[in-house]
Amino acid sequence: MTISEVELKPCFLTPKRVQPEYPLLVYLPGMDGTGQLLRSQTAGLETGFDVRCLAIPRKDLNIWDVLTKSVLDLIHAELEKSSQRAVYLCGESFGGCLAMKVAIQAPHLFKRIILINPASAFHLRPWLNWASQLTTFVPEPLYDIGALGLLPFLVSLPRISRSDRHELLRTMRSVPSETVLWRLSLLREFEVDDEQLGRLTQPVLLIAGASDRLLPSVTEVKRIVNILPNAKTLILSDSGHACLLEKDINLYEILKSQNFLESITDVAEGLEVKG
Repeated sequence: MTISEVELKPCFLTPKRVQPEYPLLVYLPGMDGTGQLLRSQTAGLETGFDVRCLAIPRKDLNIWDVLTKSVLDLIHAELEKSSQRAVYLCGESFGGCLAMKVAIQAPHLFKRIILINPASAFHLRPWLNWASQLTTFVPEPLYDIGALGLLPFLVSLPRISRSDRHELLRTMRSVPSETVLWRLSLLREFEVDDEQLGRLTQPVLLIAGASDRLLPSVTEVKRIVNILPNAKTLILSDSGHACLLEKDINLYEILKSQNFLESITDVAEGLEVKG
């Protein structure tokens, strides 16, 4: 996928290894929308998944319903190539909100759902809601400074490498202020019907960083787990909001330890028999 294509409409970024015989894992990224920050987890996930990462154009100002439809269209396009496989949906932060919208629209499409520090907790931080509305008045040049000041809230700095810190900062600064304001407004307005959420019967894993300084993610996943009929939580005691960037966090190993990979084991065994 070229840069120009990414800028035109939402698309899936595909890692170097395409594995249509494996379950499809669709990752929906945080506020930056680039999908680039998943790269530290890709190699691990490719152990048992065919990975696709959503990339949202930097100037995309679409509402939740349009984003939801875009994601579902992209997933169906992937399944046209190889329909007989499970789909795992994974959303982080802003992407966690989008994942809930997507899952509600197509509840039978997904074998498993993973929500990581979902930004549906935004409304639980009144000061953040208030501050996000004030950012309308912040001059463009101050956004770079603001991004730097936000780093300690986004990540537990000692737990990520220097190169990942720089990549996170670069990615944050790559998103235009107009887009940041729009996505903050989406979070302020975000809501899902608890009754619809409760109809998701597949296993759901809710992951929260106990050291998340940006959002009360632990409180939020505990709230959501009481709505979903087949969900469990995993609290990462030392992790911050952008926990997938942390050196000691391996999402594939987490899914494995939480027994979220049963069908992947079956696939691997099938491949061994064929070999």
